[in-house]
Amino acid sequence: MAGGESSQRNIHGTLSERELQILELVAAGLTNQEISEKLEISKRTVDNHVSNILTKTSTGNRVALVRWALQWGKVCIEEVNCCALPRPQDDEIAS
Repeated sequence: MAGGESSQRNIHGTLSERELQILELVAAGLTNQEISEKLEISKRTVDNHVSNILTKTSTGNRVALVRWALQWGKVCIEEVNCCALPRPQDDEIAS
């Protein structure tokens, strides 16, 4: 459904800066406890953020969330989805 794709595309714009930060840490493989320690916030706060992110993105679990984030370009994992395309060589342009 095209409308569903469009609404999914717009959802990522509604994530707060903190949610995007947490999303990056989830994608990096950190647990909620590890995220809470890194950001110096309570684990319960991280739990709430993750729950809100899952709801906003209509993903049911962390794996689906990471897939969503990669699909929409919200995270970069070991240069997946974030590599610049190779530029043509000068001699290719002149041809």
